[in-house]
Amino acid sequence: MSPTSETLTAERILATTEEVLRRHGPAKATVVDVARALGVSHGSVYRHFRTKAALREAVTKRWLDRTSEALAGIVAEDRDAEGRLRDWLRGLFDAKRRKAGDDPELFATYMVLTGESGEAVPEHIADLTAQLARIVAAGIAAGTFADGDAQAAARAVFQATGRFHDPCHAPEWTLPGVEEDFAAVVELVVRGLRA
Repeated sequence: MSPTSETLTAERILATTEEVLRRHGPAKATVVDVARALGVSHGSVYRHFRTKAALREAVTKRWLDRTSEALAGIVAEDRDAEGRLRDWLRGLFDAKRRKAGDDPELFATYMVLTGESGEAVPEHIADLTAQLARIVAAGIAAGTFADGDAQAAARAVFQATGRFHDPCHAPEWTLPGVEEDFAAVVELVVRGLRA
């Protein structure tokens, strides 16, 4: 099937944009490159994304949403909050580490794009913090975690564990001892939340 015989959708444009970014990097990837890879005019891409910035924002959001969606399953599980919190923090660390290690060129590209991002990064952080707040609130309701403001506790947990999910720390994620450091921080956080 030729590229032009497929229906042009926003998702198809975003997937192709990711490939173009992987090949050319953020400085050289253009809407024309994306259109060429799709076999369409650049005007066809602009019908879905009004500007290059909007396209870049959408592809950044798509990339970040993959992590949020993977963690949402842990939040929804019907089991003890402490176990879910530990698994959620592990899932976040592993997801970020995979993104950095599996495709370092694309990760570097996304570091540039997240720096340019308007709303995608703050929305991602808000979503992750809301997921944490749901786990903490469940722990408070069950009596596992001390009474308190679940939102404030979630923000504190997110900030306290930043070394293991903030991309600026990516070079540290493969250093010797990082697993032990992660385990120690998680244990400290969980002890701090317990009733």
